[in-house]
Amino acid sequence: MNKISKEMMIKSIPFKTIFLLLTISIMLSACSEKEENDDSLDLIITEVKEDYAPDKRVALFDVEYKKEDGRYILDGETNMPDAKQAFINKLDSQNIEYTEKIAVLPDSTIENKTFGVISNSVANLRGEGKHSAELVTQATLGTPVKVWKKQDSWYLIQTPDAYLSWVDAGGIQTMDKAQFENWKTSEKMIYKNAYGQSYEENSTESKPVSDLVAGSVLELVENGKDFYEVKYPDDRIAYISKTEAELYSDWLSGLEASESSLVNTADKLMGLPYLWGGTSSKGVDCSGFTKTVYFMNGMILPRDASQQIHEGTLVDSIGEFNKLAVGDLLFFGRKATDTTKERVVHVGMWIGENEFIHSSGSVRVSSMDKAAENFDEFNKNRYLRTKRILGESTEGLTYLKNEDIYMAKAKTDTVTN
Repeated sequence: MNKISKEMMIKSIPFKTIFLLLTISIMLSACSEKEENDDSLDLIITEVKEDYAPDKRVALFDVEYKKEDGRYILDGETNMPDAKQAFINKLDSQNIEYTEKIAVLPDSTIENKTFGVISNSVANLRGEGKHSAELVTQATLGTPVKVWKKQDSWYLIQTPDAYLSWVDAGGIQTMDKAQFENWKTSEKMIYKNAYGQSYEENSTESKPVSDLVAGSVLELVENGKDFYEVKYPDDRIAYISKTEAELYSDWLSGLEASESSLVNTADKLMGLPYLWGGTSSKGVDCSGFTKTVYFMNGMILPRDASQQIHEGTLVDSIGEFNKLAVGDLLFFGRKATDTTKERVVHVGMWIGENEFIHSSGSVRVSSMDKAAENFDEFNKNRYLRTKRILGESTEGLTYLKNEDIYMAKAKTDTVTN
């Protein structure tokens, strides 16, 4: 086609059609550029999450964006200043235009009360700040927590195992730094029975102040003849029988976690009902059970089975149960394939003689022996591997003797495991 023919063709196209084609071209170009920039921003958010908050259960980096007048508006929150700074540095290095409104917690809704202590026998901690939300974990009386923010009558908190969750205001006493340090340096008492009560007077015939569960920790007011006089985080005064409790410092210094002590603790929880999210003697899920058993032996384990499996040392992965020792944790779930990741959904504790104890319907004992009456074919078929926790030292295992979680180190003896 010659030049004259082309000019005649262009002139024959209506002006409206030309304008429409130009508009579509510009829009397509703009969309292409926007998608490219969006992809870069999405990638940066993903990279920062992978580096700083790969597990949203224990770290918070929640950032969203929208675009106004060619500029990105970044909104969200994190409890890690380093994560926000890393995010900003990546944006600047790629010359991305933005306005950021990313809050670093704790925020102003809690003023200076960034600490808290659980004030109920068991606080139900949820995935969102509402009673209808999923129960994700529990915290027992006297558990110290970090407080990140308040929303209506709910607090976003982080427990000693680093788990993030929401507690209603009735289950926590918030404190400023001075109040918290005063609480932490006070002598404590720990309740050792699976469940019981505290009383208004130094008599079991008096009115109860509240119920108690294993692991409840309270401030000591007076060490009496038959009763401890204690103070709750919200300043209630109560009395607890000395036959059911012990001074925290004495309990801690006398702890000698062993295979037999783990089994003895587990046996005291036999028959306890299964409760999704439960980590107390009011009800436990599978990892809540192993967590409770180990806590009463001086160790804090990560919350979920999919977290616990990363701790300790590998003992077995092919079902050679003769290699296992009492106290080892057995993990169950779906093995990885070429197209799917491994999924850990259950955990139990080995007690010897081809048996393990676990929370499944209730806390019960099952066997890996096909000839046994309590043979657990279902779990044997989904067995993944076994990890040794007792005496081990990995990042997610916390020994109470080594940390001042419930009581200042000056009050306890520090040991090396």
